[in-house]
Amino acid sequence: MILSDKRILEEIEKGTIVISPYDRKYLGTNSYDVHLGKYLATYRNRVLDAREHNEIDHFEIPADGFVLQPNTLYLGVTAEYTETHAHVPFLEGKSSTGRLGIDIHATAGKGDVGFCNTWTLEISCAQPVRIYAGMPIGQLIYFAVEGDIETFYNKKGNAKYNGRTEKPVESMMWKNVF
Repeated sequence: MILSDKRILEEIEKGTIVISPYDRKYLGTNSYDVHLGKYLATYRNRVLDAREHNEIDHFEIPADGFVLQPNTLYLGVTAEYTETHAHVPFLEGKSSTGRLGIDIHATAGKGDVGFCNTWTLEISCAQPVRIYAGMPIGQLIYFAVEGDIETFYNKKGNAKYNGRTEKPVESMMWKNVF
């Protein structure tokens, strides 16, 4: 079950959903619009290795925007910090973003109950496109959870993305044993 606008507002009032900064005008019928933060990052190496720590370089999006190029993975971040203590958050692209040929996540659209952070975006594009800090980039949708939760994400000792950040975070795949 996807939460409606009224239900999202109820959960914000209860503190089970936190969005900061929050503005009522970004609440849709069953989602909340999130915006692109001011930082992007790219990997230093063109060839990435899943067993290695692939380092990234951060940069700030200029006031006159930044042109994304095809065949490059950009890591972005939401301007909004979120907490979800009783629901499963899903981040999806807005249709207006998609119609510009921008994908905002490769595979990581689902958060876990207990996720408390900004969202790192895995941005790619079909053709060159200029983007701006603060532009609407996606929407959060909240799903109800059935059953009790044994361990919330923010309480897991092995959670790799628990540290609060204002900048995009690189893949931590290298921390897995395989």
